[in-house]
Amino acid sequence: MIRLIAFAFGLAAYLLFFVTILYAIGFVSGFGVPKDIDAGALVSAPEALLVNLALLTLFAVQHSVMARKRFKRWLTQYVPVAVERSTYVMAASLVLLLLFWQWRPMPGVLWHTDNALALVLTGLSLAGWALVFASTFLINHFELFGLSQVVNHLSGRTASAPRFQTPLLYKLVRHPLYLGFLVAFWVAPTMTVGHALFAMVTTAYIFVGIALEEHELLDLFGDEYRRYRESVAMIVPPLFLKGRRQPRDGAKTSRERSA
Repeated sequence: MIRLIAFAFGLAAYLLFFVTILYAIGFVSGFGVPKDIDAGALVSAPEALLVNLALLTLFAVQHSVMARKRFKRWLTQYVPVAVERSTYVMAASLVLLLLFWQWRPMPGVLWHTDNALALVLTGLSLAGWALVFASTFLINHFELFGLSQVVNHLSGRTASAPRFQTPLLYKLVRHPLYLGFLVAFWVAPTMTVGHALFAMVTTAYIFVGIALEEHELLDLFGDEYRRYRESVAMIVPPLFLKGRRQPRDGAKTSRERSA
């Protein structure tokens, strides 16, 4: 019964994540959802700034604190290890949904494009989202979002240890998932002040998150990951860099955290 409950919780967390990420695409891109990043009742600029920063800070704190080893050890005193990741995914999805619901538009326009250029920029932004999804499947999508753990728990299987690997895109940059987010957030046919605030704060968080994540990867894989980090670009593909050599061994964990 406990295993069935854990599986049901993990499945619910995954489905909630899937709905949330689809809404996030529409929220940032400005179509297909009831309320996007530039929609909603207008309030004063100071109120909008404070509310939006508070929402972004809440997301960053939840995302960072719950991803740390110390918090995981504390959490698994109260919940089964198998649902630790699902608990993280559930919490992240709920915080994001709160952000979408309570976000205050800041409608000042920084740039605006029309016609063919607007279509090109929209296509590039959607390509960024496609890169996000592709990156998760190149590692282990279902483990990343907690589903593999509860399935293994239900069937009594033991998960394999994290392996060192560099599938496809991970040979070009160490964090293609985060590159996809940056493209999705910044490439926009219309950039409002609110959209720019969202992009700036999430970009800062991404680079903080990379620093924290790579510290843990160094602890886990040691010199193997150190060699990988020295030979493969972090975010910018080697097409735009000179003197980069491909990794001899390469590394990527089977679990890369979402932002």
